[in-house]
Amino acid sequence: MDNSVEKKLSSLLKLQQIDSKLDEIIKVRGALPEEVGDLEDEIAGYETRLGKFDQDLKDLEGDIEKNKTAIKEAEKLIQKYNDQQMKVRNNREYDAISKEIELQTLEIQISEKRTKESYTKIEAKKEEIDATQQLADERNKDLDSKKQELDQLVSESEGEEQKLISMREKAVKDVDDRLLNSYNKVRDNARNGLAVVAVKRGACGGCFNIVPPQRQADIREKKKIIVCEHCGRILADVEMEVVSEDKKAKRSRKAK
Repeated sequence: MDNSVEKKLSSLLKLQQIDSKLDEIIKVRGALPEEVGDLEDEIAGYETRLGKFDQDLKDLEGDIEKNKTAIKEAEKLIQKYNDQQMKVRNNREYDAISKEIELQTLEIQISEKRTKESYTKIEAKKEEIDATQQLADERNKDLDSKKQELDQLVSESEGEEQKLISMREKAVKDVDDRLLNSYNKVRDNARNGLAVVAVKRGACGGCFNIVPPQRQADIREKKKIIVCEHCGRILADVEMEVVSEDKKAKRSRKAK
């Protein structure tokens, strides 16, 4: 038996056992970590939207101020033109000034209309802000509740988890980089997180496809790293089937 291969397989098995225990701890937490993350992302989206709404309000208020200034300037010009009309010497000058007064009066009407539109938009924007803020407040309450639940679960297993993480850091050092990369790739793609398994009852302990007898013999010898041809998991050992007394008795009777 190749001791170097046996040692590699032993190191991988140890790493798999640690990872499986860590997986169980994470499994107990269920979908809570993802739910917390999703809520945080959703709340961040609401905050971004609220920030944009605030900027929209500032822009609208700025538009209102511009229109008010335009109205004041137009009113000053009208007053100026009215004074000039009193001093005109002919109808041509009078008509020209009258036209300027009409233009400034129209400018005032347009600015007043724009101001009203801006106020209407501000009211609508405030309604959007209130609705969005309400949603954000509700999600914040949900987030607080989920975080408390998650924190409780984490605190219950924190000691064991830290111990396993420390053990894993040591175990990883005993696995060469090439094997570790293969192990991590298989684990990432495996639904049950198993990258290293044993052959049980003649089948792969990961995908449960049959492993031929000759291949099982090669696995027992541990002269080389053998992977399942169906799922790519590393086959580290072959578990011997334990025959019960009832089965032995049945076989004995059949033999007779």
